[in-house]
Amino acid sequence: MGTNKQTYQFKTEVQQLLKLIINSLYSNQDIFLRELISNASDAIDRLRFRAQTDPDILGGDGEFKIKITADSVNRTIEITDNGVGMTNEEVMENIGTIAKSGTAAFLEAIENSKKERALTPELIGQFGVGFYSSFIVADEVTLLTRAAGTDTAVKWWSKGDGEYAIEEADKESRGTTVILKLREKEEDEKDFTEEWTLRDIIKRHSDFISYPIVMDVEREEPVLDAEGKPIKEDQILDQDGKPMGPEKDKTVKVTKEETLNSMKAIWARDKKDVSDEEYNEFYKHISHDWEDPMERLHFKMEGTTEYSALLYIPSHAPLDLFNVDRRHGVNLYCKRVFIMDDCKELIPEYMRFVKGVVDAADLNLNVSREILQQDRLVRNIRKNMLKKLFERLSGMDEETYDKFYDEFGQVIKEGIHTDFDNRDKISHLIRYKTTRSEDKWVSLKTYVENMKEDQKDIYYITGDNLAALLNSPHLEKLKEKEYEVLLMTDPVDEWVTQSLTEYEGKSFKSAEKGDLDLDDVDEKKKSEFNDLFEFIKSELEDRVKEVKPSTHLNESISCLSGNAYDMSAYMEKILKSSGQSPESAKRILELNMDHPALEGFKALFEADKEDTRLKDYSRLIFDMALISEGGKIDDPADFSKRIGDLMANAMAPTAE
Repeated sequence: MGTNKQTYQFKTEVQQLLKLIINSLYSNQDIFLRELISNASDAIDRLRFRAQTDPDILGGDGEFKIKITADSVNRTIEITDNGVGMTNEEVMENIGTIAKSGTAAFLEAIENSKKERALTPELIGQFGVGFYSSFIVADEVTLLTRAAGTDTAVKWWSKGDGEYAIEEADKESRGTTVILKLREKEEDEKDFTEEWTLRDIIKRHSDFISYPIVMDVEREEPVLDAEGKPIKEDQILDQDGKPMGPEKDKTVKVTKEETLNSMKAIWARDKKDVSDEEYNEFYKHISHDWEDPMERLHFKMEGTTEYSALLYIPSHAPLDLFNVDRRHGVNLYCKRVFIMDDCKELIPEYMRFVKGVVDAADLNLNVSREILQQDRLVRNIRKNMLKKLFERLSGMDEETYDKFYDEFGQVIKEGIHTDFDNRDKISHLIRYKTTRSEDKWVSLKTYVENMKEDQKDIYYITGDNLAALLNSPHLEKLKEKEYEVLLMTDPVDEWVTQSLTEYEGKSFKSAEKGDLDLDDVDEKKKSEFNDLFEFIKSELEDRVKEVKPSTHLNESISCLSGNAYDMSAYMEKILKSSGQSPESAKRILELNMDHPALEGFKALFEADKEDTRLKDYSRLIFDMALISEGGKIDDPADFSKRIGDLMANAMAPTAE
């Protein structure tokens, strides 16, 4: 009997979420069964892994299977496994997740997906709430589970409305049973209690599951005599004593447990024998993504190192791709025995979007994280897998690669800073928008090929807004020279420029730091401005370390720059947004000596060095430079007032 029953209220947003799941995925009803079978398979995987070091945990039950039981009269379907099971705390953590964190982010993602592309089921898998797809077909869901090595079971149930309940329960053996009370079937809907419907779904979506998916089926079988020969039915004779029909075997109805899936490890098969549909379904099983992958790699290595690998590149970046707590890595097996499902030792962080399976025949079944990090075989597999991935990415056609880069380019660039050995290979993969190509990705190779004959360096500028970078005053001289500039808009680009100092013999040069050395400064004209520059520097001594003629400007009056090794304005912004407090470095104020306003400023200064407007103009020039690079000024109200005064003076009628 159940005890300690506790009832919990779903939050309002959870109720909204369940409605969205049911309504948006209504046309994909089959997925509920695939998701529940995948969960059952995962539970058995985890128990098998634990049994490697603790054989007693099996308790004599080592015949793993997933059982489907359908009841057409009561309209229920049960999915039962004898896997690892869950404790009360694990039920709250794993099944109750939807009622805790992440729900608001999930709803926001759904809203965004409506704007960007049609609502797709993979959103649910990304947030780990696939269990709740049960409510697509069920009015009520009950989960009964008992953790391996424990005596107490836990019961969870909900109607998917406003609440769910948990209590202690009785269960004879370890594992989990999910019971769905199916809603009434519409005329044109599938009947999920029908044997052939279940067979079809399992064959299409779960045929590769490593454990038997079984179901009790009723069949008519012939009755045999003592010699094993079929016994014939008593024939009906006509009035002349002749049989009225052909002789038939006598039969009896027998219920037997049948296995519905082939259980063939898809990665161990020859790829010519695996269909695209089988590949895609297996990807969905291991990734919980409900969309087909963008690319796949299936290969076997033989010789001193033997292993099979099946890797996938998703079509879209998961919503938690940049979550620091996100688990990543491929599923690791040894002779088809599951070892772990997030083996990050085989895949570097910058390839964390890759999903798949590696089966290494010579791997130690009791392998630990520490052993993995030192294992020569693991290092060899990692090296070869990376080589294969680089080859596949480099061999993509332009349209496919652009789609890939839209989703994963920011992640790939992390490897420039973290993987010294493969830096050159990664540099061939990275792409940027440029001042000549703001709508299309450009490779570094293409950039170098298109460089002007007199251009020596690869120019770049960093920031968080493409439009702002395109119109940055720092680029005016470069545009005049028709030099292309890389527009770097991802935070990771700040680390890319620190690590990738050259490409094919061409040095990277910031468009906002250091002298561009494009033209010689007019020394005679500079000397005429020296006194004014010193005055401006003294007025802004708490903000600038130098005031000098600009090597960047052609049309604007001012911009802020730094020395070649100074922290960029964007880097400072990134650090501050992450909670750090970098010391704000003084900048260099560059002024355009050919700008009419600066000429007027110089004339006013030379006419009366005590004119109070000079201080206002100094601050105004600095603020204009700050705003032009997307920075925030200290006193917007004061800036607005000074601009208003300037306009008033400029439009005031001239006395005759």
